[in-house]
Amino acid sequence: MDIRISKESEIPLRQQLAEQIVLLIATGKLEAGQALPSVRELARRLKIHHNTVSEAYQDLIRRRWLVGRRGSRVMVRTLKEGVQPAAASSLDDLINNLIRVARQEGYSLQSLRERVRDRLLAEPPDHILVVDTDAGLRRLLQQEIRAALNWPVDVCSREELAASPGLGIGALTVAAHYAIPDVNPLLPGNRPAIPLVFGAPDEQLDMIRQRRDPSILAVVSVSQGFLQTARSVISTAAGRRHVLQEFLLPLPGPGALAAVDVVFADSIAGREIQHPHLVPYRLIAPESLDYLASALRTP
Repeated sequence: MDIRISKESEIPLRQQLAEQIVLLIATGKLEAGQALPSVRELARRLKIHHNTVSEAYQDLIRRRWLVGRRGSRVMVRTLKEGVQPAAASSLDDLINNLIRVARQEGYSLQSLRERVRDRLLAEPPDHILVVDTDAGLRRLLQQEIRAALNWPVDVCSREELAASPGLGIGALTVAAHYAIPDVNPLLPGNRPAIPLVFGAPDEQLDMIRQRRDPSILAVVSVSQGFLQTARSVISTAAGRRHVLQEFLLPLPGPGALAAVDVVFADSIAGREIQHPHLVPYRLIAPESLDYLASALRTP
């Protein structure tokens, strides 16, 4: 794992570590099911106290980025984490399992029949549905997909999809790859969500490390989650040499960025603000957009 910890940063070491692991998962550099180094091994690598690593791991387990089992190493959550249905050896067994689970959850046989009928009659997708808990992140994904593929794109949260499963009818659903285990149970089994991998900000971090003079840096985004991760990741490159500021759109005023030397902006902010040294960052990795385009072309 390529993790850099700055002991000079004002960001707590535990938070720096946790958010960099989040970035590695979001960009696909840590894959589902991949085991992380032990607490003591990672502490030794980074030259920090093992309690700091343990706290970061526990934080990410609580946030459902990682899973931990007694006697095993912590690993990235897989698509199959959670309770699995009983094994079925025939179509009748599958139907019996479905009826049993539906009754346990309080669904009537009539509602089950209607829902199965709706799924069987579902037409091929005519739009894309972005599912994410962060409203700002939904806007970013929507804008980037719409610009790249020229397809209609709707958005909703996981809670909205759970409350109204009909939102998925006629849609090709997409979600950040780390959120797939939470989204797929809300969709028809024959139409799982397409996972999106985020691009790594390597170019932006190298640009910061190469700046010789002390600078004021700013990150501007429509997503609070984007800002939180960016702050922890960029601070390791900025250290104490540079000052880092964060702005959630809309900006507090027309002169908010007047004293800023370099602005790092997401794809929406980059279109809405003006600055002579604007560095854009596209969230979705190009290969993920290519994969989504191919899925749309598949009958």
